[in-house]
Order: sequence, then structure tokens, then C-alpha cells
Amino acid sequence: MKNLHFLLITCSAQGHINPTLQLAKRLLCSGAAKVTFATTVHGLSKMKTLPSHDGLSYASFSDGFDDGTKPNDDPHHRMSEFKRVGSQTLTHLIQNLSKEGHPVDFLVYGLILPWVAEVARDMSIPSALLCSQSASAFAIYHHFFNTHQGIYNNNNNTPPSFVNLPGLLLFAQEDLPSFLLPNSPHASIIPCFREHFQNLEKDPNPCVLLNTFDALEEEAIKNFGNNINLISIGPLVPSDNKRAGCDLFEDSKQYIEWLNNKPDRSVVYVSFGSLAVLQRKQMEEIFHGLVSTGIPFLWVIRSLEDDDEFKEMIISELDGDNNNNNNNKQRLIVPWCSQVEVLSHQSVGCFVTHCGWNSTLESLVAGMPVVGCPQFSDQLMNAKMVEDLWGTGIQARVNHEEEEEGIVKREEIKRCVEIVIGLDGEKGEEIRKNAAKWRGLSLEASSDVNLRAFMEKLGA
Repeated sequence: MKNLHFLLITCSAQGHINPTLQLAKRLLCSGAAKVTFATTVHGLSKMKTLPSHDGLSYASFSDGFDDGTKPNDDPHHRMSEFKRVGSQTLTHLIQNLSKEGHPVDFLVYGLILPWVAEVARDMSIPSALLCSQSASAFAIYHHFFNTHQGIYNNNNNTPPSFVNLPGLLLFAQEDLPSFLLPNSPHASIIPCFREHFQNLEKDPNPCVLLNTFDALEEEAIKNFGNNINLISIGPLVPSDNKRAGCDLFEDSKQYIEWLNNKPDRSVVYVSFGSLAVLQRKQMEEIFHGLVSTGIPFLWVIRSLEDDDEFKEMIISELDGDNNNNNNNKQRLIVPWCSQVEVLSHQSVGCFVTHCGWNSTLESLVAGMPVVGCPQFSDQLMNAKMVEDLWGTGIQARVNHEEEEEGIVKREEIKRCVEIVIGLDGEKGEEIRKNAAKWRGLSLEASSDVNLRAFMEKLGA
């Protein structure tokens, strides 16, 4: 194999950065001579730590928003500027790397960055898409956006009531990625996915690297077809080094000491990732549902989700919870933590999650049973697969009386947590057995073999 230099391009979201960093490490361990990890100027400045590895370097390019974006920025303008400015600055970055004696042999780009494929093609650099969602989600996107028979290229942009594809579960419309649904607030992302498939169809050797493993989604991968080369290289989750990823948020170590003082499989861990912002009503329902179980819980509430009245309510509830000794408390709320570290801790027995794909994979690798509370994007699909395909958890259902708000009631939170952590008989035992099974299968994944075979073809 010749000395290959990979350039990995990712957007600045936590859920995209960490799997891309894991891929960088895997490439270097599989024989790559050099890997350059690149994200936006603002994104690189937010990374609290830059994991080190022989052959790994970091770079940035401008997306036109070097001081960051604002919540009220127009999403369509933001995406168009990202493409316009990013195409120019990424081209300059690649040219500078070449001038410095490090020409790029292969470029890997992430979701929401389809224009990177055009830059690579214009510079005669082969490329591949790193899909940070499931193979099932990618198959759904192909079904909607391919230019030959895609639903959104041959219809009025209205999804069918059900999607039934070979190798996939039967997905009802409400299970589909939320941006595909009518009146979605995230519809600005649709042109991005359409562009992805246009670029893949222009590529003579289209390739997609999937953050999944063969056993997990064997039928979805097998039934996809031969028009795009799908290579499973996941799970892109730290295994031996829990700090191999990168956090965009500050955390402290108080939660580890707290967990160390709890019995095995006795704690409920609650986190909704780095992007989802829950309604105050939903947070109140989750809080009261957790408290009513009497089970200790660790809950990540990011500073951006803070609500003064909600915080006062929590403080009043926790005032009697042995405030003199933090480790004896039954409930701990933190602004951020290392999720891989928490999920692998022996005291944690249940994960209440939004079912983002990274969190789903991390739960599978840890053998952790889950309660799914999906919010948007592919999380709805993932929650359905967790319950109906892999059997490693259950989805908390929205109360029909509250359907307009999409609120999961406290009674449902209590019911699901008690089943999963083992207070409610055979169902919980079955879920925990399935979680242990998938942990074993994730450790046996052939993804490193797949990645090496891919690299050998490049270096042939």
C-alpha cells in the first residue's frame, strides 16, 4: 500500500466530529501515512481538546461564519453561504497542503456537505461520503432522493403513508426522518440530500462509508443494490480510550465519583445529545417521571436548555436530597459528561436517550438497554429499530391528548424506566439479554477488515 494522505471534512456539530475523529484514528491504525482532520474555523475553535495520534493533524476552513451562527439566521442562507464560501476556502486548503508537501490522496466528507464532492471532483481527488447515520436511514434517503426513481424527484414532495423497502422494517410516515415530513421546520436540509445523490451518481466509483457494522444492519446493506459501494466501518465509538473523542462542552469529573458510590446497574442515565432542546413541559414530565421511580438518576442538562423557573423547581425538589454529601444524593444533574465513560460504568443500568445514531451505537457497544424518546431527524427511525429490530429497549410513547405538543407524560417515563432497569419482569430481562448480545456482536464486527480492504484498493 502506498503512503496515503486522507483529508476528512466535517461540519462542526458534536455528533459529526466524534465519528470523524474515530475514523481518523482507524485509518492511521490501518496503515494510512497521514490524516488531516478539517472543520470550520469556528468549529475548530470550539473543540476543547484535540486528540493526538502519530500522523494526525488539524486544519480549518471558513464557512463564512467564523464567529459562529445565530439561532435566528435564515437556514437557507446559511447553507448557501456554507457552500459558496466553503468551496473556495477548502480549495485553498487543499492547494496549501500540496504546496507544503502533503498532497491529498483521498477526501472523506460528511452529511450536509455535498458540495465537498464537487470540490474533490474539480481537483481530481477521489472521495467518499461518511454517513453518520444508519444504513437504513441512507436507504430511505436514496429511496426519496435518487434522480431516477426517487419519490421527491417524481412527486409533489409528499411522503407515502408507509415505506416498505427490502431489508428494512416497515416504516410509517411518522417514523421517517422528520425533515421528510410535511411542514417540517427542518425542510431546509432537503436540497442538501438531493445534492448528495446527484454527486454520487456523477462519480464513476461512488462510495459511502457507513457508521454501522454488518451484523447490525446486514439486510439493509445486502438489499441496497450495486449502484453505490456501501462499506460498513463502524461502530465509530471509542473502545480502549474513552477520551479519544472530543467534547464541545465543558464537563467535570464529579459524576464519576458519584457513580462510583452507587450499586451495579442501579442508575438511570438521561441525555438528549448536543443539539436537541426540550420544551420545558417535556423536561418537567421527565423529571417527575424519574423522581416517581425512586431510582437514582444522572441527567445531562446543557446550559443552553437552562430555564430559571425549571431550575428553581428542580432545586426545591432536590433540597431534601442530602445536599451535605454529593455522593449520597439520589439525583445528579450536570451540564455535560463523557457519554462513553458513563455508559460503560457498572452502576448504570438504563439510558434514557433521544436515539441519535451516535448515542444508539454507544448504547449497543456498552450493552446498555435504553428508553427511547426521539425528538427529530433520524431519531424516530432509530427508536423504532431499537425496539422492533434489535430489542435493546423500548420507545416511550407520546400521550395522544398531548400529541400537538409531542409530550411524553411522566407516567410513561416511569413505566418504561421500570421495565428496562428490571423492576417489571420478563420484558426487562429480554431487553437486557438482547443488549448483552449486541454488545458481543459489536466487539466482533469486521469493520476494520472492511476498512483495510477499502484502503488496499486505493493503494493498489
